[in-house]
Amino acid sequence: MDRLQVGIESFYCRPGIDGAHEKGGVEGQIGYFRRNHFTPVPEADSLAELNELVDQWDLHDGRRRIGSRPRTIDEYFEVERPLLMPLPEEPFETGRLFTPRVDHDSQIAVRTNRYSVPVRLIGKRVRVVLHASHLVVYDRNVEVARHERLIAKGGCRLDLDHYLEALIRKPGAFPGATALEQARSAGKFTPVHDAWWAAAVKAHGDTAGTRALIEVLLLARHLPHEHLVAGLAMALRAGALTADAVALEARKIAQAEDEPAGAPGSATVTFLHEWRLAHLPPDTRPLPSVTHYDQLLRRRRASGGEHREGEAQ
Repeated sequence: MDRLQVGIESFYCRPGIDGAHEKGGVEGQIGYFRRNHFTPVPEADSLAELNELVDQWDLHDGRRRIGSRPRTIDEYFEVERPLLMPLPEEPFETGRLFTPRVDHDSQIAVRTNRYSVPVRLIGKRVRVVLHASHLVVYDRNVEVARHERLIAKGGCRLDLDHYLEALIRKPGAFPGATALEQARSAGKFTPVHDAWWAAAVKAHGDTAGTRALIEVLLLARHLPHEHLVAGLAMALRAGALTADAVALEARKIAQAEDEPAGAPGSATVTFLHEWRLAHLPPDTRPLPSVTHYDQLLRRRRASGGEHREGEAQ
């Protein structure tokens, strides 16, 4: 971390015996931590899990005493805490900055790998901050994409959501899209999606059914993933193969979670036009009258009778 970021002044230790006490304690405790916690090398499934382990070891070490000192490390730190300067309001940026241009495939090249961004950014230059385990893409100061960092060279990580605006215009490209394959592998495109898609294609045809599925995927920008999958399952069970029906079912599930627990009712699909009719205000107008029309009918009968009498004469 930059010394200017934390507001400290650096200086050289005094050489020889006069400066031997200035730094040895710090270096010695780093060696103690390494020997006791990183020997042998710990095993972890991810960098985040390893960092959690380090935090636990750090908390445990705070309760021990160094040598014959009367207080623990935590107790000494509480004495020093009021003397420390406050942390800076803005965190120190540890990522590396890149400014690639988005190619015609809506992808950017960072180091030796490629990552997707929304299709609206094709041809534009974006700002990328590369971290140890992930990268963040900004259009000006707005975050537009976030990816887990690829470690191997020549890889490609695509987000299906970035291509939906293009795919809804060309639904025929959807089944063979690489982004769809990666979404399946990541568990974002579930078997429930596949089942609803197959039913929609059977009911509406390949083009219309696939377009309906893409409309459902666009709903994920406003609805939680688990609610949307549950809404798909409910709509599929009821044979409701429109994006409106899925959206309504997903919102009903979200509303049911927010409401206090009660007697569970049978879940049904309500179409939007039925829902709107049910929520209209009551109609207090009187029933229409057909009296004036009856008068017209009487006049027609009377004129018809006179006409027939004239013909008879």
